[in-house]
Amino acid sequence: MLLPKRVKYRRVQRGRMKGAAHRGTEVNYGDYGLVALEPAWITSNQIEAARIAMTRYIKRGGQVWIKIFPDKPITEKPAETRMGSGKGSPEYWVAVVKPGRVMFEIAGVDRAVAHEAMRLAANKLPIKCKFVSKEETGGEQE
Repeated sequence: MLLPKRVKYRRVQRGRMKGAAHRGTEVNYGDYGLVALEPAWITSNQIEAARIAMTRYIKRGGQVWIKIFPDKPITEKPAETRMGSGKGSPEYWVAVVKPGRVMFEIAGVDRAVAHEAMRLAANKLPIKCKFVSKEETGGEQE
């Protein structure tokens, strides 16, 4: 599971997810990528489940990059607790993902295998995703 080693603030406010992603919109490392089409909080468990689904399908061939990191703590109050008495304690970590963000990249496998691996990974995520290649996003060319 991904989580930060240390953070400046233990609890953060929720914030908003309006607009499209400004950074991380190109496939840089691999040949193919998985792009978010909706805004969402992606939990560290969902990222790990998607990573396992991809790596199992490609059977140790190729390489996978995770381009999102869960650095936002989400707090929850215990069940059946009265209102008030401060903010809850951090329970899990999420990555804030906006539309257009490349979440995963893959290289070293052919297009059909990469497409199926990304489809399996997308099924583990709570948002609609799109399979893209390096040429489609305008990533750096060799």
